[in-house]
Amino acid sequence: MEAIAQFIADHFELGFWGRQIVFTLVIAVVALVVFMVALVIAALITYVERRVAGRVQSRIGPNRVGPLGLLQWLADGAKMILKEDVIPAEADRPLFRLAPYLVMTGVFGAFASVPFGQLVIGADLNVGVLYLLAITSLVVVGVLMAGWASNNKWSLLGGVRAAAQIVSYEIPSALSIMVVVLLSGTLSTQGIIEAQGGWPWEWYIFHNPFTFIAFFMYFTSAVAEGNRTPFDLPEAESELVAGYNTEYSGIRFGGFFLGEFANVYLMSAIAALLFFGGWQIPMVSPAEQADSVWLQLLGVGIFVAKASLGCTIVVLLRWTFPRLRVDQLMNLCYRYLVPISFFCLLGTAVYMMLVPAGSLSDQLVHFATTGFAALLAAIFIWRVFFHIRQAKDPLDFNVLARGKVSRYQPGLHMRAYGAHRRQKAKGVR
Repeated sequence: MEAIAQFIADHFELGFWGRQIVFTLVIAVVALVVFMVALVIAALITYVERRVAGRVQSRIGPNRVGPLGLLQWLADGAKMILKEDVIPAEADRPLFRLAPYLVMTGVFGAFASVPFGQLVIGADLNVGVLYLLAITSLVVVGVLMAGWASNNKWSLLGGVRAAAQIVSYEIPSALSIMVVVLLSGTLSTQGIIEAQGGWPWEWYIFHNPFTFIAFFMYFTSAVAEGNRTPFDLPEAESELVAGYNTEYSGIRFGGFFLGEFANVYLMSAIAALLFFGGWQIPMVSPAEQADSVWLQLLGVGIFVAKASLGCTIVVLLRWTFPRLRVDQLMNLCYRYLVPISFFCLLGTAVYMMLVPAGSLSDQLVHFATTGFAALLAAIFIWRVFFHIRQAKDPLDFNVLARGKVSRYQPGLHMRAYGAHRRQKAKGVR
């Protein structure tokens, strides 16, 4: 932003007040662009979630509004805007109105410091990581304010749950991030990415065993902070009827809704820049990438692909694991994640003291950690396909299907249950 404002001011030879006005306008324009990008990303993730959820549950998902259902999110947005905005008679009206904006500010404001590419970033702050930790803390204020202002005991219970959950899981999340800050020696998001490399063994997730564990600590904590299943206690529909946002409707409910889905991309993007090399391209240095427009575009594509993969994993988690109880949620945080995160931080510090950076021993540890992770991934994929074969269901990975009806196969589609049907399936008369 400063470079753009300086260029405009120098080109038109503006004075002091002219420079201030130009700088203010540039900030406003950049903020608007960042907000619109984050808004579109959040809306598209709602489509992805519904589409993936449909395929997981052997359904099709949205596929009618627009080609392949790609415009379903526009229809949902129009519906929220046109719905009646109702405020309960006994609610605290000023706080009730303000709460969704705080949640959206906490989530969408964080996008300003997320680097989509080497030069594609809203604000390259030298304390970018600290800014991300600080701005996202506004979410808990907005959620708690929404529960209190609704004057509904179920909403208040959801808000209190959210406050306890988000504040608690910020501890292991921050400790895991500190592992990366310790390695890179900087709080700048761009600096952290430049300290890594393009090849997998140059990423911080495979730097040593402690950073490998720290990634899972961060990702688990980020999912819990975002109130995503299996940690969606603040909005547990089966217990609280949506929790802190029960009394909200229309576009105010849409603010909470979009904030949650924007946070899915945000947590995945932060994981990509901290642990997966961000926009780094293999065999290309940051200086070479800065001199080529095509390499810049490739870097943006690589970063978006890494973040999108993280979003897909977060979506799949929602339809895989059951919800935890409140006591299990707190026990997981304070009994396991916090001590393990401390252990990773101390272990990384000791590793940096004992193993010289760039030495042969350091390189061997990188390759060993990468190989171990590849082995775990291979075992996981093998187990997934093993269970698919055991279920004897036909494989269908076409996520863009439009509801084509397949041929009825009694051996696959009719399940044998009960003593009579089990005997009939075995051929016993």
